[in-house]
Amino acid sequence: MSDYISILIVEDDAIIALGLELAVEDRGYVVVGPVATVAEALALVAQGGIEGAVLDASLLDRDVGPVALQLIENGIPFVVHTGVGLPAVLARHYPDLPVMMKPNSPDKVVARLLREIKIGRVRGH
Repeated sequence: MSDYISILIVEDDAIIALGLELAVEDRGYVVVGPVATVAEALALVAQGGIEGAVLDASLLDRDVGPVALQLIENGIPFVVHTGVGLPAVLARHYPDLPVMMKPNSPDKVVARLLREIKIGRVRGH
């Protein structure tokens, strides 16, 4: 992996977001966000430059489905970090998405995301 990896954090719980942010930064990577709404996340995805994301399934404004679908369309790996499971649209169409249930260690969540990014690079994304 390159030295410069930017990771989008989409999480509406400030404490969890901070833990994820610190876990990303501890690895020397760049945090984009954190943001707590689908609208904010979609705006950041549209700006480009994101190589991976950690997504909370249930956000302040709705479920994270639209963000996940946009990341899939853009070929950007992500991990859903959730206490409630995948939103229905994702579970129906993409049941094999990487999901880590809360509570979970921020280090484990970020490590899983980095594996997903590596797999994506091997596949040529």
